[in-house]
Parts: sequence; C-alpha cells; structure tokens
Amino acid sequence: MKLYYSPASCSLAVHIVAKEAGLPVDLIKVDIIKHRLSDGTDYRTINPRGYVPLIELDDGTRLTEVAALVQYLADLAPDAGLVPPAGTLDRVRVQGWLTFISSELHKAFSPWLWHKETAESTKQNVLERLARHFAELDTLLATQPYLLGETFTVADAYAFAILNWTNILHIDLGPYPSLAAYLGRIAQRPRVREALATEGLIRKAA
Repeated sequence: MKLYYSPASCSLAVHIVAKEAGLPVDLIKVDIIKHRLSDGTDYRTINPRGYVPLIELDDGTRLTEVAALVQYLADLAPDAGLVPPAGTLDRVRVQGWLTFISSELHKAFSPWLWHKETAESTKQNVLERLARHFAELDTLLATQPYLLGETFTVADAYAFAILNWTNILHIDLGPYPSLAAYLGRIAQRPRVREALATEGLIRKAA
C-alpha cells in the first residue's frame, strides 16, 4: 500500500493513522506546488485533483480524501481502537467531527491563509471564524482529553494535522490553553512522533 503525501499537509492525518494502526505503507513524497514526484512524474496523472493524500492499494486501486482514508485504514486494524464500529452512535460522532474538521477548519485554513495574495480583509474574516471554532474546542477539551472523550480516534489525527498549521502560520493559541495542551498531548504520542520525524517535522531520536 502506497501513501502519496506532502510533509505537514493534511496527509499527515493519514500517515498518523497508519502508524497508530500498525499498517505498513510506502511513502511517496509529492511536491504539491509543482505537482511532481521526485522522479519527475506529473502527480496529476495519478490524482487529477492534484492534491494529497492518496492511497494506492496493492491491486492498483486509488482512494482519496482524508476523512474517507482515515476511516478505511482504521477499519483495517479494528484492534487499534481508532474508530468505533460502523452503525454505532460513536461512529456517527466521529464522522461528525471529521466533517467539521474538513469543512470548518481545513477549508478555512486552506487556501486562504497560505497564499500571500489573499486580501487582508479575507484573512481577518477567516481568523475570526477560526477563533470561534478554537473557543468551542477549547471549552470541550477543558473537560476531556480527546474529541470523543477518553479515546484517541481518527478525528484527533485529522484535527492535529490541521490545527498544527497554527504553529507554521504563527497563530497564537495562548487564549485557548486547553486546545494548545491537546495538540501538545497528541504530539507526544509515540506513533505521532514517528510520523512527524519521518516527514522531517521534528528531529528523529538519536
């Protein structure tokens, strides 16, 4: 199984879930600006949408979209407990979080805050919208360690991958101490640290 990824992008969520689930994946790095692989291949011949992540199965089947991929991988390793069983209310809650992260967090950060040409008024509107979401998450995470309660799930992997952009974009989480502690807590998980180190986001242990 191959995972097409770009360091620090949303594909980090899928990488983390693969690590947490103990599923071996071959990592294929994508330059998402030039849409090229390291061998010069035009990535759009693999994924016409041009973005990551994409999983390619051993039979050549290609699958995309973070929310779908993290559930797929988690279902391959049910003993890891990364997603509740299908048909349960907790599964619906996880899917609700995945949808919220995708539509309200991921698509607020990207593309608006990544492009220099974005108007300042637009950036300010996006930051105000994110602040409301940060406040909601901060209130929730003051009472429980993870989005679903006591258990780390695929929703936390996706949330971490997106909210970690606050560090890259220098967005202050000082007003949201519980949210900041949540990100720190996830960053210290051994398998998360492995994924971060592999992507060059932290130094590998000596």
